[in-house]
Amino acid sequence: MSGPDTGAGSTATIDLGAIAHNVRVLREHAGDAATMVVVKADAYNHGALAVARTALAAGATELGVTTVGEAIALRQAGITAPILSWLHRSDTDFAPAITEGIEIGVSSKAQLAAVAAAAVRTHRTAVVTLKIDTGLNRNGVASDEFGDVLALLGRTIADESVRLRAVFSHLACADVPDHPANDRQAKVLQDSVASAASAGVRPEIVHLANSAAALTRHDLRFDMIRPGIAAYGLSPIPELGQFGLKPAMTVSAYVALVKRVSAGQSVSYGHTWTTPRDTVLGLIPMGYADGVTRSLSGRFDVAIGGRRFPSVGRVCMDQFVVDLGPDGGGVQEGDTAVLFGSGVDGEPLAQEWADSLDTIHYEVVTGIGGRTRRAYIPAVEHPAGTVLQTPEEAST
Repeated sequence: MSGPDTGAGSTATIDLGAIAHNVRVLREHAGDAATMVVVKADAYNHGALAVARTALAAGATELGVTTVGEAIALRQAGITAPILSWLHRSDTDFAPAITEGIEIGVSSKAQLAAVAAAAVRTHRTAVVTLKIDTGLNRNGVASDEFGDVLALLGRTIADESVRLRAVFSHLACADVPDHPANDRQAKVLQDSVASAASAGVRPEIVHLANSAAALTRHDLRFDMIRPGIAAYGLSPIPELGQFGLKPAMTVSAYVALVKRVSAGQSVSYGHTWTTPRDTVLGLIPMGYADGVTRSLSGRFDVAIGGRRFPSVGRVCMDQFVVDLGPDGGGVQEGDTAVLFGSGVDGEPLAQEWADSLDTIHYEVVTGIGGRTRRAYIPAVEHPAGTVLQTPEEAST
């Protein structure tokens, strides 16, 4: 999303100060445990490099991603902190990750064997984290393969092709803090660690808690918490409030056109909305190609000049229309329309979109793209109103 202005005029502005604040909030909940911030999927569409630098400066000690490629990109950009990558294809080449000092999450005997073989080829010791399937039933070592994995792990540790750094798992129902699955999964993880220790395989650290568990289940912190969405200021359990978190992404676009229309005129494709009175319409140059999904048509507001105005008619590929009311609301062409943001000035929240779409705010923020450029407000003090255009600038 970063790069030269494409002319569309839509911007996702990332407040790195909010990211830093959120990491500090999470560190308070971590207690004596370390904090790994998850920056997968380009930091949930906030910009992996800028977020990584900000999170580490705010006290996070490690980073988590899904793919080896994501991890290597961070390492080659100068990130020296530990980085864990845990989702791999059957044909993933682990040699580059080993060479770059990336911690590799393994979920099967086959993956562990592939990592060990790559370590032998590179003449290095691979740093491995064992992922246990404790009940989510996605990736992670299955119970019927656990013994074989431990046996192979013991051999690869003995021949120094592998070093075991950690054992971890992922919660299925952490957004319901008292759900019995959380305790069951924690017990399976603890039993797995105990079994490994009995077999002479001892991890340096154990981690389980995602954002929701980090904020509500301090008994599941173990040696490290592993927050994702909370670092971006979005509550992992919206019905329980914000937990002091500050949303970091604000999506905005300029008002491209303002025009008067008379009562009885229909708007946009399909004429699904007709003006009930003489009114003024505003055209916003952002559409479903940029992440304003068509199913939001007529179901969201924008904030312009501190006032909310409803979208009307169908969202198009490149644009949508808002009803500014009979007096036009004082809106002029070139004004900024905020689609969602922190809510501090009354603007809509990503959670409002999620509620309208019967989805989660994760999907809302990761869906913004297309021609939308990304800009950054730095976490350090700069002249008022400074907005940076690239992660490299944001780090200075």
